[in-house]
Amino acid sequence: MPNFRYKAQDAEGGTVVGVLIANDEQDLHDRLKQKKLMLIDAKDLTKTANYKPLKAKALAEFARQIGTLMRSGIPLVRCLQMLSEDEAVTPYERKIYNDVTKEVMQGVPLSVAMESMRGVFPQLIINMFRASESSGGLDDTAMRIAAQYTKEDRLNSKVKSAMTYPKILSGLIVLVVAVIFGFVMPQFDSLFASMPVLPLPTRVMLAISDFVVAYWYALLIGGVVVFLLFYFLKKIPAVCYMLDRMQIHLPKVGKLFKVIYTARFARTLSSLYSSGIPIISCLDIASKTIGNLYIEKQFKKVIADTTAGESLSSAIGKVDGFIKKLESSIRVGEEAGSLDTMLDSIADDMEFESERAISQMVAYLEPVMIVVMAAIVGFIMISVIVPIYQSYQSIGAK
Repeated sequence: MPNFRYKAQDAEGGTVVGVLIANDEQDLHDRLKQKKLMLIDAKDLTKTANYKPLKAKALAEFARQIGTLMRSGIPLVRCLQMLSEDEAVTPYERKIYNDVTKEVMQGVPLSVAMESMRGVFPQLIINMFRASESSGGLDDTAMRIAAQYTKEDRLNSKVKSAMTYPKILSGLIVLVVAVIFGFVMPQFDSLFASMPVLPLPTRVMLAISDFVVAYWYALLIGGVVVFLLFYFLKKIPAVCYMLDRMQIHLPKVGKLFKVIYTARFARTLSSLYSSGIPIISCLDIASKTIGNLYIEKQFKKVIADTTAGESLSSAIGKVDGFIKKLESSIRVGEEAGSLDTMLDSIADDMEFESERAISQMVAYLEPVMIVVMAAIVGFIMISVIVPIYQSYQSIGAK
């Protein structure tokens, strides 16, 4: 359905600007009429250029610049103009900032202008800015957003850095196996052909080598097909749900994933709640930032229980995918009447634990891959050396 940015008039004659999904302008008019608003102008955002989401680093810099400049007393429009003129931003980011600036100059609130970019800015930022626009303190909210996405970028960088060595080792294993089966083993064909009886490992290695040499293109095509099949299967919600559920229940590693997801949720919930957003909206938005569909689906029950009057800690405690420390920390905050402070504290603590969890996952993965590589190379060496050694024994016996 099309996404419309509208300008309407309320019963008191005030101007209301927002974004709403509707079938067409007539449907938009009807929807606004139900809200006692009269449509003045509408723009179909689906007819604008396609956008792609900004990365965490760019979002952090965007919010930091706005917060810093506004604290210096510079108006919002000028802040956005200065940001778009920065030499450090990419051409795509400059286009986004210019589009946002144009919207704000027309009297559109910053949150609505960002929402009209269709997926460039996450709902977390949009809702935090929207809350600050009504309550004040846009600069403080921007700095909080900057801190949030700086930490997220740092965590993403740690994950990429930690996975560099395992990726290189995986590629090396594939390369070594391909070279051995495709080029090294065929060199021994004439030698092994003269032997009357070959050990089972050698026969297996020769069969695999012959298959690789004869059907290497089929293996290559098959590898691409498997990769594409797995890629598209992960796009299916039911498959994604199953894989995400299995992920957090894996031995050893599953607990580490729980720590990472708990840290991500705690930081997002802390940022939203501290911005003055109602707790139900906080839960709805924060659940979509976890990165695990299995955990996200459980939040329908969490929101329903919290709306019915159940305590937040009790509702969160039923979620399969978070560590128990989150529930107990939220309970302490509820009892002390300082939920925002406790959420900040648990978020900082969980982020430290998540960084350590990433290091532990890599620590588990590296030795396993080394053992796999050693086992493959060792098996190949045995399959080559044993028949040669047996042939020398038979010659010596003669």
